[in-house]
Amino acid sequence: MEDLMVDEGPVPRRGRPPVSDEQRRRQRLDISRHAVRLFAEQGVAATSGEQIARAAGVSERTLWRHFPSKESCVEPLLTTMLDAFREVLHAWSPELDLTEHLRAAYRPVLDSSSGGDVEAVLAVVRMTRDEPALRAAYLVLRERAEDTFAEVLSERTGMPSDALDVRMRAATMNAVLKVAADDLAHAVADKGITPEAMDRHREHLAGALGLVTRGLSGKGSV
Repeated sequence: MEDLMVDEGPVPRRGRPPVSDEQRRRQRLDISRHAVRLFAEQGVAATSGEQIARAAGVSERTLWRHFPSKESCVEPLLTTMLDAFREVLHAWSPELDLTEHLRAAYRPVLDSSSGGDVEAVLAVVRMTRDEPALRAAYLVLRERAEDTFAEVLSERTGMPSDALDVRMRAATMNAVLKVAADDLAHAVADKGITPEAMDRHREHLAGALGLVTRGLSGKGSV
């Protein structure tokens, strides 16, 4: 009599379980924090990918799987600053002008309860003056963020996101945010972040962006 074939279901996968997007994001951010600390302590040229990987507790293979170069390791931390601004923009109520909204809601990075990431982001911003590769990574991220600014302005005005007026305002917003971040980074270089410095930063940013978005209090108004 022929043996009966029994279907025992799918064969379990062997090896490590797949890494989730959230785990990948956290690992990239952790590597970024260690890279920034090493860059600040010993300079970019003196810091190797091997050192960054060792400090972060990962293999070099894992490091290079996440980042194409050691300089690009700063991107996750810099992105926290841009994401914080994008989140505030998306929460901009039609009943408020942007100045009022930023004064109430803006913080330099997401989840900044400890202040550690704010310090690290500002350290990178300071280093971009003397480190061309870091500056290139910084400017590329800012250019990508401009599309989000255009989307928000498009929703606000009812105009296409590629309309000249929208693109010009988005580019100006991007420039204002960069100048304000540069100013804050150098203002706190010696004494560190203080509530007064953060209040000044928020007020300068809110005032300047209020001028850029003047007349955009409701959809269709320019």
